[in-house]
Amino acid sequence: MEREERVTPLELFFDLVFVFAITQVTGFLADDPTWGGLLRGMLVLAALWWAWTAYAWLTNTVNPDEGAVRLAMLGGMAAMLVVALAVPQAFGDDGVIFALAYMAVRVLHLVLYALAAKGDPDLLGAVARLASTATLGPAVLVAAGFLDGTDRVVAWIVALTADFIGPAIIGAGRGWRVHPNHFAERHGLIIIIALGESIVALGVGATSIELDLGVVVAAALGIVVVSGLWWLYFDVAAILAQRRLAAASGVAQARMARDAYSYLHFPMVAGIVLFALGLKTTLAHVGDPLATIPAVALCGGVALYLFGHIGFLLRTTHRLFRRRSLAGCALLALLPAATVLPALASLALTAAICVGVVAFEAIRHREHRALVRHPELAA
Repeated sequence: MEREERVTPLELFFDLVFVFAITQVTGFLADDPTWGGLLRGMLVLAALWWAWTAYAWLTNTVNPDEGAVRLAMLGGMAAMLVVALAVPQAFGDDGVIFALAYMAVRVLHLVLYALAAKGDPDLLGAVARLASTATLGPAVLVAAGFLDGTDRVVAWIVALTADFIGPAIIGAGRGWRVHPNHFAERHGLIIIIALGESIVALGVGATSIELDLGVVVAAALGIVVVSGLWWLYFDVAAILAQRRLAAASGVAQARMARDAYSYLHFPMVAGIVLFALGLKTTLAHVGDPLATIPAVALCGGVALYLFGHIGFLLRTTHRLFRRRSLAGCALLALLPAATVLPALASLALTAAICVGVVAFEAIRHREHRALVRHPELAA
């Protein structure tokens, strides 16, 4: 009997480690607000994301609450915690620890998938094809732990490139099984977790400084932006994408899941993490212009989220959402001004762009929105 397509408590429990890991990445970026630090932070986030999405596929195939799978999931969670703990020094003294723990997370995932594929030759073949790149990337990360400087960064790029392009070049669509409702729900929850990191950054930033009017206004504007990002994803987009995923089947469904969720959700999560960094910096310097990296994080982070979101919708609905594309371009155009204007003004403009898109779509397309959210009205 097929299990109910709902995210289980164990999956949510597993995701708590990812919450901590995202917090660690935000701290990593805040401690090194340089272009090099930005690159290294995004590489760490990419590694964490790929480990998380691997387990999202696994728990979409097997019930993680049953038998030895539960114990193995908890073991993977423990290894993932070690990975998260090593994030601040992933390019320093803890590089080898990070890589070895990461290798353990990925190998355990493959073992669990192979056990789940018993009696299913197609799925077992898919797991076998994936294993080549899924072990190569972590192995290169282990070797990178013994390198320094630019050599280590280059090795990380090679490792993550192998990991990310592996499913695309080996034809990962064949043999995989997708429960669309569960898969979409799991990724929607991870977007909420990432947005929660922005709220955490806002709270931590506000409590570490004197609470004056400027900080209160910045906090309110931060919530406005986070709410806008939530609205743009969950109001209509997530519903449309989930229905298109459910309507697909076979290889086409698996490839849509891979492209729209495993690949195109990463820039959304990365954009939210960058915005959290920019928001945290803004709270500490509301009256001063932002430095280049915090400005890129504040405006560019939201733009990156929107472009990932647009790609997600284009892949699932085959429609280009023009207003959202224009909003992303407007945020990029705001970058030079963000290094000159007071940080509070830059945040206000970012919030205005987000609110403008939400308001326009909610008013201009209210009938279509109502039908998407309440299909019974079509009768």
